[in-house]
Amino acid sequence: MTQSHNSLQDLSNCLRFLSIDMVEKARSGHPGMPMGMADVATVLFKDFLRYSPSNPLWGNRDRFVLSGGHGSALLYSLLHLTGYDRPTIEDLKNFRQLGSLCAGHPEFGELPGIEATTGPLGQGIANAVGMAIAGKKKSTENSNQFNYKVYVTCGDGDLMEGISHEACSLAGHLNLNNLIILFDDNQITIDGPKNLSDSEDVIKRFEAYGFDVVSVDGHNFEALHKVLTTAQGAQRPTLIACKTVIGKGSPSIAGTCGAHGSPLGEGEIAKTRIALNWPYQPFEIPKNLRELWQKIGKRCESECDAWSKTYNDKPKQQSLTDVQGVLADLKTSFLEQKPNLATRQISKIVLDAVSPAMPNLIGGSADLTPSNNTQADHQNIIAKKAFTGSYIHYGIREHAMGAIMNGLSLSGYRPYAGTFLTFSDYMRPAIRLSALMRQPVIYVMTHDSIGLGEDGPTHQPIEHLSSLRAMPNVHVFRPCDAAEALECWELSLTSTRTPSVLALSRQTLPFLREDNTAHNLSKKGAYILRAENTDAPLDITLIATGSEVSLCIGAKKELAAQNINVRVVSMPCQELFNELSVAEQSTILGTPQTIIAVEAGTTYGWDRYIHRGKQSGVSIGIDQYGASAPASDLYKHFNITIQCIVKEAHLKLGKVT
Repeated sequence: MTQSHNSLQDLSNCLRFLSIDMVEKARSGHPGMPMGMADVATVLFKDFLRYSPSNPLWGNRDRFVLSGGHGSALLYSLLHLTGYDRPTIEDLKNFRQLGSLCAGHPEFGELPGIEATTGPLGQGIANAVGMAIAGKKKSTENSNQFNYKVYVTCGDGDLMEGISHEACSLAGHLNLNNLIILFDDNQITIDGPKNLSDSEDVIKRFEAYGFDVVSVDGHNFEALHKVLTTAQGAQRPTLIACKTVIGKGSPSIAGTCGAHGSPLGEGEIAKTRIALNWPYQPFEIPKNLRELWQKIGKRCESECDAWSKTYNDKPKQQSLTDVQGVLADLKTSFLEQKPNLATRQISKIVLDAVSPAMPNLIGGSADLTPSNNTQADHQNIIAKKAFTGSYIHYGIREHAMGAIMNGLSLSGYRPYAGTFLTFSDYMRPAIRLSALMRQPVIYVMTHDSIGLGEDGPTHQPIEHLSSLRAMPNVHVFRPCDAAEALECWELSLTSTRTPSVLALSRQTLPFLREDNTAHNLSKKGAYILRAENTDAPLDITLIATGSEVSLCIGAKKELAAQNINVRVVSMPCQELFNELSVAEQSTILGTPQTIIAVEAGTTYGWDRYIHRGKQSGVSIGIDQYGASAPASDLYKHFNITIQCIVKEAHLKLGKVT
């Protein structure tokens, strides 16, 4: 600490007033958190955080995650003042406007220095846990050349969300001593005082997790410097409870919920400028203070340059050529042996084959490893003081698992992890953020239908496939056999900007592929699995996914015996099929008299395929919850059988009297 208190206060006020001015000009935003945490951020960025505005992706930089993304004005102010190319002052003036880089909540990829897209509270904490795991792993695998820390700010709202418990519990279990949480302890939520809804002792809670916990006056620069100095040598993860005043500096609104999510207004801003002795116009930063901030931003430049010249700043990457070669050999084996296995079992075989060729692959499961088959034979687990492994036991923490995988992906790893498809409901916010951030995270979702059987309707996914397909930039794969399962894994592993959901069966599925081509037939999302008799007009196209494809093949045989000409199309990924031109789609679906879609889930969403032009088709599925019974009984009970498909074909062709 070399600056005087007054000098530090002036630096901090730069952040306060840029944030105030952004929100006021936009007539929208959250000034309270930036005003309350400006002092903490000043000490952190001035003396502790290791970063490089001229090299924002420096591999050994400390990560700074703003979990309470509504406080984005604070982050934008920091990035601007410390010398990042963007945001410019004009960017700040366009805060929350259409096309602005300064969105209402930070968006990864829009500005250098934004480590993650944070919006839903608690996500950033879990992202930071993933980044901390990645940091420990990089350090142990690279002779300690990586020694960065992960700082994450959070508020009461983040800590009330259940995901924060899941993530921090795991962080304590793994003893992530490179993780430092800066808790904005202002005791205020949108509705009013925190005690309206919560009386939790956060200090004791985090002590129970195994964190080092300290409480500090968040407006005392010397005290903040002292606790952050101590945290540098922590042997456990750290929570610093920063006692702050929301809207610090506002004479009328500070310390109240009124400071949280509304502009202060011109009158209150004028009073705040007087109270904090800030006689400058909106968005004006005096030259001496701007120069001080720019100097702060260059503090780690020499360290960054020296490190980057010495070390490789990227984690070990898989050779896609090697991976595809391994998969090609495995596919040849499948085509020869024609294995009849559950697709979850095929998934395990694929992982056994590819994981040695992918040193940056990290697997896991939410306490369902034996059911999901997600741990490859050679994979060792990641554990406290043992970060060389590549498999994480997440425990029963589905939501945190998804968000932690996002943090791992943002750190350069290729994460995948499993649970039951019905439990994807616990993970939807994390999956959605994978898609928003364009992170190719792989979600392995087994027990994909009523075919799981006796566990009953609580565990049988009905609406889940359709709901996941509704998410933009998500590939939902439901393979029908071993060949498709391998192809879907290949498409997931080679994806660069899109997360994947692999919906895999519990029950054994027959091997259906007759075409021995080495090409990935699933790449277009759908393909002709069984062609019609080309000597006669096409009567019916049957479309199906997963376990129902074999039913369609059985129905084709019965209908062919009745001189009804049938094509069977397997559609493992609707999203990839939707990307095709209309002409390509028509080539695959054909121009039959009618189209019938079959899937053991809700019929919602199938209309776009069965009603094409003059064709009026039908969808066979389940638009109600399942039941507890053996799988074979359930398929009969819900009328998803060969006989039911044949009956519908007759009805649509008018062959039933």
